Amino acid sequence: MFCDIVSGSVPGFVVADEPAGFAFLDIRPVFKGHTLVVPRGHSVVLADLPADQLAPYFGLVQRVSVAVEEGLGAGGTFVAMNNKVSQSVAHLHVHVVPRTKGDGLRGFFWPRTKYASDEEAREYAEKISAALS
Repeated sequence: MFCDIVSGSVPGFVVADEPAGFAFLDIRPVFKGHTLVVPRGHSVVLADLPADQLAPYFGLVQRVSVAVEEGLGAGGTFVAMNNKVSQSVAHLHVHVVPRTKGDGLRGFFWPRTKYASDEEAREYAEKISAALS
């Protein structure tokens, strides 16, 4: 499924499209602006990602984390990856979730929300994308 988003055959709300990876909004976000960062090539788990791609990929994760904070005015981010267990899609991906003090997120309980419309999701993606520049 994520390969289809990267290839453009399935629509997604794109935050970043770079050689190091691809970032797009999670369609069931913990909080609005929740972004997934995937490597461009298909890797199921972290061990599958070629060593020479680690630094560029995690560099993009780092930049997206900063952009989520700056673009959305978040107090911080929660950055996480499931590796096999609890991995809902068999494609390596890192979650970058915007956080604010008192937002109610506790431990690894991830309540999910929805965007009111595609336009609202597009606006969130554009804010984060603009902060990457």
